Amino acid sequence: MSGLAGDDDVASVPAQGGQQRDAIVDCALYLDGIRQPAVGDYRQTLAAARRQRGSFVWLGLHAPDAAQMAGIADAFGLHELAVEDVVSAGQRPKLEQFGDVHFLVVRTARYVEHQELTEHSEVIETGQVMLFIGPDFVISVRHGTACRLKPVREHLEHRPELLKQGPWAVAYGVLDHVVDLYLEAADGISTDVDLIEESVFARDSSGRMQRIYQLKRELVEFKRAVLPLQRPMQLLIGDTPEVGKELRKYFRDVQDHLARVVDQVVTFDDLLISIMQARLAQVTVDQNNDMRKVAAWASIAAVWTAFAGIYGMNFTYMPELEWRYGYPMILTVMVLISFGIYRVLRRSGWL
Repeated sequence: MSGLAGDDDVASVPAQGGQQRDAIVDCALYLDGIRQPAVGDYRQTLAAARRQRGSFVWLGLHAPDAAQMAGIADAFGLHELAVEDVVSAGQRPKLEQFGDVHFLVVRTARYVEHQELTEHSEVIETGQVMLFIGPDFVISVRHGTACRLKPVREHLEHRPELLKQGPWAVAYGVLDHVVDLYLEAADGISTDVDLIEESVFARDSSGRMQRIYQLKRELVEFKRAVLPLQRPMQLLIGDTPEVGKELRKYFRDVQDHLARVVDQVVTFDDLLISIMQARLAQVTVDQNNDMRKVAAWASIAAVWTAFAGIYGMNFTYMPELEWRYGYPMILTVMVLISFGIYRVLRRSGWL
């Protein structure tokens, strides 16, 4: 109803029978793109819209359950399969038609700001928005907080010439807002990828594989929202006669932005795979270097072990046993041999 709380704050809206329908956050009647004063509950608002040409109802819901959707489905004539999808959520982006009502599902994604990327950082927050689009009504259902629809309503209400084109103008406004959030998320992920790349290829590399893997997982979540939306957008532009010629231009603009995000996501995916492979190669090289150093020092230690082993056998006739300077001479020989081996290994890069 007019004057209800916005989509950011779920309001308790009186419905039929004095019950409380917390899922309803706003219900408004629009005539020629201009919001009209409240006329009652959603049934009365729908009846008023059907009496006036050029008007439609926009009903906003937040995470409704089956009981809350039952009365709404009955009033607006919604198909039971679509209503089940609304209640259960977790659907893939799609566009379906049930009679003269279209059902649009969009997965939302928002970039989560963080001071430092760790192996537990949440980078992308996802949610879902579903739209029932009929000849004289549009019902928006939001799950999660990744995409709030109050800014969309306010933006469209300041553009009555666009809102005048009916319920599909609301679909455009929602999709445009969702894809704009995709663009912001892609820019944020781009910054994280750059930081990860710098840490991996820095001279004193401290890039931990866990951080790379965590960003990869968040990117997969983002891909699940972005890539499947391409098919519904193509249907809206080419195979949905209910969408007017003028509105198709707006939807094409949204598709262009979506294509840009898709390209970025694919690039990020390939880049992260390359970074992971490079980091694994670095780890292997570091391990090989460590093993070479161990082997080099072991070869030096082998000189002392050999001399100690020979002179520890306690034979009576051994060279230099009775010589006064035999002990310091043997120590000198061992030091010189060890130093020679060290120089050779140092020049070859083993030490």
